[in-house]
Amino acid sequence: MIKNQTNIRIRYGETDQMGYVYYGNYAQFFEVGRVEWLRALGISYKSLEESGIMLPVIKLNINYIKPAKYDDLLTITTIMTNKPLVKIEFDFEVHNENNELLTTGFTSLVFIDMKKNKPIKAPKYLLDQIYSQFN
Repeated sequence: MIKNQTNIRIRYGETDQMGYVYYGNYAQFFEVGRVEWLRALGISYKSLEESGIMLPVIKLNINYIKPAKYDDLLTITTIMTNKPLVKIEFDFEVHNENNELLTTGFTSLVFIDMKKNKPIKAPKYLLDQIYSQFN
């Protein structure tokens, strides 16, 4: 299990008429968490794409527990749940500044060869970085 935490401050435009974070924004928060998780391993999402690999989401699950509000500082915890093969899966936890659990989530993404538009195994350099975290 490899974990990374990222902070996000809620902007006014991310809230709805009730002053709560609009529910659709959580998918974007999870994306920020995934991108920063990769960056913490020394790999940018941009470099994956430049090497011909994309990672589309094939499954998304969000559990809303408590609302986040304008100006809240959220901590997005991103956890890789299994060592990747063709897919990579993440769990997410979103906490506010009082460490209250607001939201949990899950995403599953598949490694795709951009030229062939076919699933492929996770690239070796990514697996090497992941395995180095376990030693």
